[in-house]
Amino acid sequence: MNVITATLTLIVIAGVLSSTSQSLRFDIQSGHSRCIAEDIKSSSMTVGKYHIVNPNEGQPLPESHKLSVRVTSSYGNSYHYGDHVDSGQFAFTASEDGDYMACFWAVDHKPQITLTVDFDWRTGVQAKDWSNVAKKGTVDFMELELKKLFDTVDSIHQEMFYLRERESEMQQLNEATNSRMAWLSGLSLFICITVAGLQLWHLKTFFEKKKLI
Repeated sequence: MNVITATLTLIVIAGVLSSTSQSLRFDIQSGHSRCIAEDIKSSSMTVGKYHIVNPNEGQPLPESHKLSVRVTSSYGNSYHYGDHVDSGQFAFTASEDGDYMACFWAVDHKPQITLTVDFDWRTGVQAKDWSNVAKKGTVDFMELELKKLFDTVDSIHQEMFYLRERESEMQQLNEATNSRMAWLSGLSLFICITVAGLQLWHLKTFFEKKKLI
């Protein structure tokens, strides 16, 4: 039992480190928008689903309770778009590194209304549907947990390479910036010395003309 408990604990900790999950509820007033960002690395799976909370349980959702949704990458590429909907979902494998933005906006109404939205966004290992994996493979509990652990370790491995690449890019940027700053400082010093020399020459010439020296 202790071994199983330790294994499950490791899986939970590793899962937190290697993947991200955002499950939240927020309000949008008609005529306004709300954007949520998620940092996703290339080749990572991501899934999301959203729906407007019915203000009157047991009754149809009011026709006014509609919104538009767009999911885009930091480069402006669109991965999902829903127009005048009350619910939806998306799933894709990221082809670019960086922040992905999910923006929700509601049509303006008079008088103004408030929409409550439930949004669940998962990336990495958490984006996989493990219940279907278990059904399709008819695997037992421990085998399923080992599959999760394998995917989690692989995700952490990829994340480490991603962080190393980002660190290398930052080092190159810092080196280039330092080099440019050194060149700019040298140029500024040269200009200052040149201006000071010209000022001295001008003052000397002026005093000689005035026969002061």
